[in-house]
Amino acid sequence: MPAADLLNFRKGGGTVAQTGRVKPAQPAARRILVAGVSGIGKSTLCREIARRTGLPYTELDSLHHGPGWVKRDDFESDVARIAASDEWVSEWQYRQVRPVLEQRAELLVWLDLPTRVTMSRVIQRTIKRSITREELWNGNREPALWRALASRDSIVRWAWQTRNKWRPVIPTLTLPVVHLTSRKAVDEWLAQLPR
Repeated sequence: MPAADLLNFRKGGGTVAQTGRVKPAQPAARRILVAGVSGIGKSTLCREIARRTGLPYTELDSLHHGPGWVKRDDFESDVARIAASDEWVSEWQYRQVRPVLEQRAELLVWLDLPTRVTMSRVIQRTIKRSITREELWNGNREPALWRALASRDSIVRWAWQTRNKWRPVIPTLTLPVVHLTSRKAVDEWLAQLPR
């Protein structure tokens, strides 16, 4: 079965499904965005959607961050090329490319978990990456633990400061939205996807 036939959604311009349930026998979503604050699990959810549906996944962080955490010159053109393709799953992040992704997407999955869950995840992930010196993208690694957790440019601080940033934005979109507010809702929604 082609990937285009695998994921069904209810079309209706901005419809938010609180449980994440989708109605069968509707047009299939072939271009899917996952939105949420830093550290909430967007990339993990994208990978799982891709694994279950066969849609190709591109992690935007890997396109954005060049060596030394410098933005790659080809970032916008790489994202435009991906957005122009027929099928994909990706994160809805980076202000400069959100419009091109939104314009081509057929569905937005909003990962909107409680703050305690988000902060726990981002802190645990940051500690693990800092201690293990895991390579993230293009040779980049989390900084020393104290800096990763407490500096002004800390991802943990950024996650806290931006934890509510999508709440006023996403309800204004004309794109169909699946709003997932708990781990249970995420699991239920994923269970509807074919394995």
